[in-house]
Amino acid sequence: MQDEGDGRYNIVVASITQDQANIIFNAAVRLVRVNTMLSALVKSITRTPYPKMVFGNGSIITARTTQNRGNYLLGNDYDHFSFDEAAFESDPDYVINDVIMMRLADRNGRLDLISTPNGKNWFYRRMLELQADDERGYVQFGDSRDNPYLSRQALKMRLTNLPSDRVEQNIAGRFIDNDKTIFSSSDIDRAIIDSSLCDCRPDGEYISGWDLARKQTHTVGITFDVSQKPYRMVAIDRCNNRDWSDIVALIRRRQIEYPGKLIIDATGLGDVIMSELDDLHPEGVIFTARSKSELLGNLLLVHNRGEIIYQDIIQRDESNRVWSLESEMREIMWENNNKFDAVMAMALALWPKRSRILFPVSGPVPVRVSAI
Repeated sequence: MQDEGDGRYNIVVASITQDQANIIFNAAVRLVRVNTMLSALVKSITRTPYPKMVFGNGSIITARTTQNRGNYLLGNDYDHFSFDEAAFESDPDYVINDVIMMRLADRNGRLDLISTPNGKNWFYRRMLELQADDERGYVQFGDSRDNPYLSRQALKMRLTNLPSDRVEQNIAGRFIDNDKTIFSSSDIDRAIIDSSLCDCRPDGEYISGWDLARKQTHTVGITFDVSQKPYRMVAIDRCNNRDWSDIVALIRRRQIEYPGKLIIDATGLGDVIMSELDDLHPEGVIFTARSKSELLGNLLLVHNRGEIIYQDIIQRDESNRVWSLESEMREIMWENNNKFDAVMAMALALWPKRSRILFPVSGPVPVRVSAI
């Protein structure tokens, strides 16, 4: 494929929004304009349809966005890709591996990931991978207080007014747990094991939790062996766009393989599934703000106590998006958690093992049991 640089060195400065990418581009333009020698090398600077600076030898610097899953980058090849605020990319696995790396492949180009930390998310894990393998790349940290070009007065004000954890992340550039997420990185690291899912044991005590799909979500069923602590995940299924009859059959097969308690998301059309499985005596949980908070609170407590272990599961969906259980665990928040189906299935499976003293209930109870 022939790119717009006509074989010359092609650099792109990109970010999660076009505005953010423009900041880097504009900084490059200022550097060129204040230097007579560099300015003489520039052939043209244009702003539409996107910022582009062309040099006399044909080399190009452009500013692009990674929005819309990197679709605006397709059709180009690059020698150097500088990705600013990469830690805030919403679909990093696809954008980086399936879009950006393919844009660099023909030219053996280089990828530069630059960002303020955003909790211990995928960017943090990529940093750890590169630290452990210096042949793949290198890691560099920077503290804003070491930057001589930043206003000392502005820095002093932020150091005075920002909470200590924000100073550590936004000023010192250190990775800290996001205070909006539910589970700490240390708890998740302790819970995740490298081995495969545990085998079914004849003497096992099993509980299965099923979070049923809505329009844009997935049906997820997770089973734990709770006969002893730590509770061990032994099975997981995740699917969408399946008929309810298929889901019923899937749940029945799971109960044959892992007989035991069955906890089902009974919200909305969950009633249909409950009635079809009445002979299995499922317990239905209606999702409300309160019940979800209690479910997640119990799952948090189990993690805090080190009473759970599970394997990271990685899948690609029909849109080629990569999903992983570990990512869900690290990203779910107390609010805006409607798409974290696997975490809720896990919470449902461990709900019967809760300490009832910790969850006093007054008023209507958001849990119902089917007739036996």
